[in-house]
Amino acid sequence: MAVIKELLRTEADGTLSFGDFTLASKTKLDGFEYQGDLYKVKTFAEITKLEKNGMFVYESVPGTAVEGFKASENVVTFKVSGEKDAQFTLELEADTEYVVYMDDVNIGDIKTNLSGKLSVSVELESGKSVDIKIVRK
Repeated sequence: MAVIKELLRTEADGTLSFGDFTLASKTKLDGFEYQGDLYKVKTFAEITKLEKNGMFVYESVPGTAVEGFKASENVVTFKVSGEKDAQFTLELEADTEYVVYMDDVNIGDIKTNLSGKLSVSVELESGKSVDIKIVRK
């Protein structure tokens, strides 16, 4: 999987792709319009962060590249890649249980905290991506 050199882009299927974990220094793109909302991405080797209308959406430590990001009321799907293992955090519904799948394998149920944050560790290796699917129970 390639890094997203544009930092943030809309794919032909209507999904979002963002993040460039190969950058040595923090780089950001602000004011990206998508489906009536404004997005901002900050990305480099240490972190990748996506915001929608000033609100937290996604963050990974260290930085990652995300392709095909799509979020609905009950399901979030995307592919994630990076140079090494990472932890990503999503903003979802507060105090709610979700089933997390990696490469179509159910890794278990995770409950968001009172602020709606869901954090997951993912094993990554250079040149490969992991399919993520998070489904509200």
